[in-house]
Amino acid sequence: MRTWVEVDLGALARNLQRVRARRPTLDLIAVIKADAYGHGAVPVARALETAGAAMLGVGDSREALELIQAGIKLPLLILGAIIDGEAEAVVAHGIRTTIHSFDRAASLEAEAARQGRVHPVHLKVDTGMSRLGLMPERALEVADFVHWSPHLFLEGLSTHMATSRLDRHEESNRQLALFEDVHRRLTEHVGPIPWVHCRNSAAAWNPRVEESVSTALRVGASLYGIPGPGDVATPFEPAMSLRSQILFMKDVPAGTPVGYDGRYVTPAPTRLAVLPVGYHDGLPAAASPDGFVLIHGRPAPIRGSVSMDYTTVDVTHIPGCRTGDIALVFGRDPMGEAPLKTLAEKARSSPYAVTCGIGRRVHRVYLPPRPALRVHNDCSGRAARGGSTEDGYHWGSAACFTDFKGEFE
Repeated sequence: MRTWVEVDLGALARNLQRVRARRPTLDLIAVIKADAYGHGAVPVARALETAGAAMLGVGDSREALELIQAGIKLPLLILGAIIDGEAEAVVAHGIRTTIHSFDRAASLEAEAARQGRVHPVHLKVDTGMSRLGLMPERALEVADFVHWSPHLFLEGLSTHMATSRLDRHEESNRQLALFEDVHRRLTEHVGPIPWVHCRNSAAAWNPRVEESVSTALRVGASLYGIPGPGDVATPFEPAMSLRSQILFMKDVPAGTPVGYDGRYVTPAPTRLAVLPVGYHDGLPAAASPDGFVLIHGRPAPIRGSVSMDYTTVDVTHIPGCRTGDIALVFGRDPMGEAPLKTLAEKARSSPYAVTCGIGRRVHRVYLPPRPALRVHNDCSGRAARGGSTEDGYHWGSAACFTDFKGEFE
């Protein structure tokens, strides 16, 4: 394979268990929208189903139908809004639907009546995201309509946290206090609601975020080991690694322009390696000029622009490179770690955008559950200190990569 992603299904399962251990009384809704954040929805759904997820959250009806056709048996919840053309299939397949307005509740009632079904819906309340969701003062009206509708069932109540930072718990607590008030008023009027979910990965993990009405967590990023913003450490293992290989090498003299528009010019004789990975494959165009890949466990800086299909890196300082050698774009292997968060920061992007931006031509390889990988970072020829979690999983510290830029300038 020219360029491929490895997805560690064991890491997914262990991350799920870590979340559940943090909140053992709550069910878990695993978010696998956007093709499971680029990891591949069907294999990830199967792994999370086996690991103990209670429900799967998707972005739209097409994602839900793909999972149904693949034989996934867990309940499926559309987290976003649906459009009129999706209603027939959603009701026919019993796909739980989030509603954000009275009009959508009424249209689903009409479609469920036409099909002779009772359709489960989850009412979403806007407590501070200012995107989808009913304003709190309208929630009771719509909940009352659903409660008395013969073809709808108010199965869930939710809101969307506006921050994924662990260090901004005060904002989350303000939202949750408002959500608790809405929940109290609704349940006093329509009775208990089985699925109440409001905590994202950060709110699920943060002990300073408080609320007492949830019956389920709704998490995505933590399951994949995708780091959130900020510097607060969590024990989640990255499930994805993106790899490519050296396709071609050449030695060029000083003064040689590299890539489109010659944005980089070699300051000295340089050995360049060309990788068949570009911005369609998940390496953001903005990763140059500061980004790097790992080859033989050492950082190879990107030289020139990242193009659609190819990227050129400097391997002058890495002895023994040859065509076919593997380049780690992000992730980890026994030679070291190239953190996803570091790549996203250098590309002035987010880790979510990087994983979701991996194109279709990149092969996905799924690794079965196995013991967690111990890696050793050795950027300078010295053994780096490894990090570890409380349950004994280890990976190398990324600290030795953070300042490598100046080393090559």
